[in-house]
Amino acid sequence: MTVIVLFGGLSDERHVSVASAQNIVRTLNGPRDRETAQPRDPVLAWFWAPNGSVHDVNCDDLLAHPQPFTDDFHPSRPAIWPDLEMALDTLPVDDPVFLLAFHGGEGEDGTVQRMMEARGIPFTGSGSASSAAAFDKERAKESVEGRVRLAESRVVEDARDIDRAVAEMLVRYEKIVLKPLAGGSSRGLFFVERGGETPALENVPYLVEQFIAGRELTVGVVDGEDGPIALPVLEIETDPGLSFDYEGKYLGKGTREICPAKISEVTRDEAQTAALAAHIALGCVGYSRTDLVAADDGIYFIELNTLPGLTTASLLPQELRAAGIGFREFLEQQVAIARNKRETVR
Repeated sequence: MTVIVLFGGLSDERHVSVASAQNIVRTLNGPRDRETAQPRDPVLAWFWAPNGSVHDVNCDDLLAHPQPFTDDFHPSRPAIWPDLEMALDTLPVDDPVFLLAFHGGEGEDGTVQRMMEARGIPFTGSGSASSAAAFDKERAKESVEGRVRLAESRVVEDARDIDRAVAEMLVRYEKIVLKPLAGGSSRGLFFVERGGETPALENVPYLVEQFIAGRELTVGVVDGEDGPIALPVLEIETDPGLSFDYEGKYLGKGTREICPAKISEVTRDEAQTAALAAHIALGCVGYSRTDLVAADDGIYFIELNTLPGLTTASLLPQELRAAGIGFREFLEQQVAIARNKRETVR
């Protein structure tokens, strides 16, 4: 079995993808936790470049890239394939398992997953149907409706309708949030208060949603031998006047992450139950991370990520540590799940 870490992609979240790939490659190619463990072949790393070509990357070059969250990664080796489909059709290794380190775009919305499913290639994470449903925030909310508490929202398909939708929502709520219907890493997020100005939006569709005031929580779920289990709850604190945007999440500006969260057992249990319910309702496989808000009247579902960040600064790895689960152990379990899923389909 050859493990190939596939990262990069065409979306504006590829910087996070590069950082996740660095952490994965560093962990799996590093020294093992137990001296008596059987050695395994080093993992490979493939970079899906913004122009669509695919590079077989020198892992040392990947690990040496100094500023993955802000600077583009430029592989030293030339591309081997002009596009990902050709790379998958001419696989140069036997018995591959792809460890997906994508975030956003075609890497997370089910597109890449469909490519691999059509070819019978095993990969980590959820399948194409679950990935597509979770990536579309409105479809995700429809899938979990009746299982978790939801904020009121509506989808705006035409930028010319944003002002009217915002005005109608602000009649009922003092504050709302505008977020891309499909996207992640807190990019393109806007908050509008009653009496404030609506930002000019070009890349629609957008979700116009009631802002839920409360404590920001996130809960990872991982599949185990006896089914999915919820990880310890993590709380995100932000400085007054700031939000948990890209700079806060990955550059540490004005935010603090507390795991396990200092919340009551009742709130903890409700948050973990909501994350498990969302994971199951969307048909996730392997792992997921659900973002929630603990408001005065209970826990609200915000969104679910089928491929949450796996960087050294990401939330899911922090929860794994709090649960006593090693990152290598987690990665190897995901590879095993991917391979077993392929064998089951056969």
